[in-house]
Amino acid sequence: MTAIRFYHLQSQTQKQALPLLLSKALEKGHRIVVKLQDASEIEDIDTHLWTYHPDSFLPHGSAKTGQAEAQPVWLTTTDENPNKADVLIVGQGAETAMQGDFTLCCEIFSGDDAAAVQDARKRWKAYKEQDFEVTYWQQNERGGWDQKA
Repeated sequence: MTAIRFYHLQSQTQKQALPLLLSKALEKGHRIVVKLQDASEIEDIDTHLWTYHPDSFLPHGSAKTGQAEAQPVWLTTTDENPNKADVLIVGQGAETAMQGDFTLCCEIFSGDDAAAVQDARKRWKAYKEQDFEVTYWQQNERGGWDQKA
């Protein structure tokens, strides 16, 4: 059964928090699909993952770069799993029908956006009704995560 984690951003933007989430998953040997809302967001995150830290980068690709099967992280706006990932990260504003096809599905949303919080509550309820294992992680002031539910 898929585990679903909600990540409630408090002190960082999705763009700032995503490299740490990806790094932790990659360190554990996971392959990841990141579903984002639109092509401009993919472009922005793509650039950010190459430049977010002066001493490193996160290997990734998208339809623009191709070779999905060779990419440990795949950025997309569609429901797909071309790199045979076991982790799905759903960015704020994106939706998926594939959450059950992964071992772990992470939903990211901003606490500064009332509509995003309301949407997350609806998805939480729907996932619980479908008997997914659901947990809630709130970002602390240091940028780390505290499990709240």
